Amino acid sequence: MSGLSRGHQLRCGLLALLVLAGCGNAGTLPPAVGGQPLPSLAPMLGKVSPAVVNISSTTHRKIRDPFFDDPIMRQFFGLPMAPPREAIQQSLGSGVIVDAAKGYILTNNHVVAGADDIKVTLTDGRSFKAKLIGTDPATDIAVIQIPGQNLTALPLADSKKLRVGDFVVAIGDPFGLGQSATSGIISALQRQGLRNSGFQNYIQTDASINPGNSGGALVNLDGELVGINSMIYSPSGASAGLGFAIPSDLAASVMQQLIKSGHVARGSLGVQSQDLSPRIAAALGIKDTRGALITEVTPDSPAARAGMKPGDLVVADDGKPIDDAQDLRNAQGLKPLGSTLALDVVRDGKHVPISAKLAADANTLSGDVLDPRLSGASFVNLPPDVRAQGINGVGISDVQDGSRAAAQLAPGDIVIQVNNRATPTLDAFRQALAAHPRSLLLTIARGGQLGQVRLQ
Repeated sequence: MSGLSRGHQLRCGLLALLVLAGCGNAGTLPPAVGGQPLPSLAPMLGKVSPAVVNISSTTHRKIRDPFFDDPIMRQFFGLPMAPPREAIQQSLGSGVIVDAAKGYILTNNHVVAGADDIKVTLTDGRSFKAKLIGTDPATDIAVIQIPGQNLTALPLADSKKLRVGDFVVAIGDPFGLGQSATSGIISALQRQGLRNSGFQNYIQTDASINPGNSGGALVNLDGELVGINSMIYSPSGASAGLGFAIPSDLAASVMQQLIKSGHVARGSLGVQSQDLSPRIAAALGIKDTRGALITEVTPDSPAARAGMKPGDLVVADDGKPIDDAQDLRNAQGLKPLGSTLALDVVRDGKHVPISAKLAADANTLSGDVLDPRLSGASFVNLPPDVRAQGINGVGISDVQDGSRAAAQLAPGDIVIQVNNRATPTLDAFRQALAAHPRSLLLTIARGGQLGQVRLQ
């Protein structure tokens, strides 16, 4: 085995362990076979573990009592305006040092979002107060920085080369117990549709990922970072063998933009699309069974200038299949502003190649120009597949940490009404705010539940 790489040796060793475990009793494996010691992940973990850190964040929120805030109730009962209460929220997670010289750490946005204080603890016991460099809720990536010396960083692997069946190890701090490592394989690639919004291209693994692992490392057997552990699917809240990680290539691309400017600039084709259902395909006489059906093209948008039309069916981008509307959204959102998409479009039964350069999204409204109370929030029209579920409103695509809107609004919220006036589109939303109402009451859909938020 001397001619094989360390990764190949470990893979062969894991297979040998499986064979031995099936042939002998549990707990009776010999320390060596044929004079060769059994393979172990310990040498690799010894090098990797110092680069995986524990992150604890603290958020202070001002909470007002809606009963005491209601002017009618105060007038009726003669109640004074009650001062807001302060609620303290704490979050635990993990992170990965990716630049030892500059102290940059990759983690999940949901680990540090809105935090007033971020503390990083290394495996050697050192603790540092971290600086937030930037966050990207759409991909759930954040970058923080610590001033430590003699840090250990993980090299990034090319996650595009991952294959289903490759061995991986997940490292993090589950349940705040301390750093732990679990092993498994890549179960699937390019998983999508796992959250209500955002851009998704998840790695699925059966390596155990539990609460607290968020932001931790998913590494290959050579100790290279292939993904940032992000979420699980589980009926109980604990690992059920369905863990998901953000590919290192995507995380690195987002990180570079966050370090450079503090935010991610994304482009858009300027289209609305929907999934191709069998009924719609039959009605339009389309023989294809997959693709993103263009339902609307914004005038003077990149798509309009490239010649795209409503009724076009996008089936591929750069040779990669486009199976549905989410695929097309990912194709736009996961590429930098200014990138060119090479689309394969089916029109009237014929394949038409179309190249379109992504431009700044014209279908986004900034809260700063709508109303000062919405400063920091970005609003978008809901995609057709969401509206098809009977949800009519405008989505919140981004909320800047520390902004005025961040006190009560969050990415993924859907604004159904403004002062009891329906806002099914951005135009309706803009009109509802045009009069600059003195009181601003938003009806919000969040996590499948409706609620109201009064902005001061």
